[in-house]
Amino acid sequence: MSTNRVIHLSKMTGVAGSEGHLLTLLPGLRARGLDVSLWILVEPDNPVESFVEQASALGIPTRRLVIHRHLDPRLWPRLAGAFRDARPDIVHTHLLHADLYGIPAARRARIPFVVSSQHNDDRFRRTLPMRWLHRWLWRRTDRGIAISGAIRQFVIDFAGAPPERVVTIHYGLDPATVSAPPDARAALRGSLGIPGDAPVVGSVCRLAEQKGLIHGLRAFAQVAARFPQAHYVIAGDGPLRPQLEAEAARLGVAQNVHFLGWRDDARAIMAGLDVLLAPSLWEGFGLVFLEAMALRVPVIATRVSAIPEVVIDGETGWLVPPRDPDATGAALGEALADPSAARQRGADGRRRLEEHFSPEVMVERTLALYRGLEASA
Repeated sequence: MSTNRVIHLSKMTGVAGSEGHLLTLLPGLRARGLDVSLWILVEPDNPVESFVEQASALGIPTRRLVIHRHLDPRLWPRLAGAFRDARPDIVHTHLLHADLYGIPAARRARIPFVVSSQHNDDRFRRTLPMRWLHRWLWRRTDRGIAISGAIRQFVIDFAGAPPERVVTIHYGLDPATVSAPPDARAALRGSLGIPGDAPVVGSVCRLAEQKGLIHGLRAFAQVAARFPQAHYVIAGDGPLRPQLEAEAARLGVAQNVHFLGWRDDARAIMAGLDVLLAPSLWEGFGLVFLEAMALRVPVIATRVSAIPEVVIDGETGWLVPPRDPDATGAALGEALADPSAARQRGADGRRRLEEHFSPEVMVERTLALYRGLEASA
């Protein structure tokens, strides 16, 4: 039985980690001769034009299907009918909405194989209703891909995934695809109206609880007196922005903290940083770490979830406990006090990316999983 025709399904509202992953994985699979397409569940007022343009430029055929709400009962029969018409060999789902709608629809359409990629370990997945739901979905899934060892263990422990059906395949990133203007450092400081030699730490992420930015702000406040020229840049947007702005004011560092909002030049911003600060409370993988490594930017991150699989404490960055502004502040102070040593960790991060997170390995292992399904039929 063939496994050459594959539909990847994911709900999208923008371009973040899993979306960036697909922009690397799918062209790689197509280059190896697979007929791969991407179907996107989109909200009525958000057709994710930017992502579709990027996918199209990479030669990825895309199709958009509207999802009207989190629970959209009419989507199951629509999706099943679309699968039945397209007749893929594999439906490969990503993230919760694609699992919830794509897996049952694929089974209803009698698609030969269903694969699910697991990208995160969100807290809500630990609740009993979600655990029951995922156990039900896993009984209808042939194989699973976890993007880290931590996620693999999570889906085994909390989602009832059979261990023999789940493999770990890390994200891969070609550093040659991560570019930034050569004057990124000066441009960032110029846009902020600060001296060209001012040390700048930054976070590039959604402003949501998961990212732990309240603790990053408190850590920055601890070192601000020691490094009065230092600035903290936060690129991204989300529901916690008002709270974070208020906290910066309360801590007395508002004039040195810059909320940039959502930006489409995140890599250029990252390239201008002296250190990337990622005080996450949990993290499925964190493609942003690979991007920082590609740009030779050292990382201060928390020792949670998959992060220790990516960032090596004392070599490519610093790992600290979550929710610990004291430890985070100490690491930040060390990075700012010795810029040369920090830059060396950034350079070591680039080498680690090249050696351990090759997109070719990610693509080949995914292809091998598909071929394994073919052999087992």
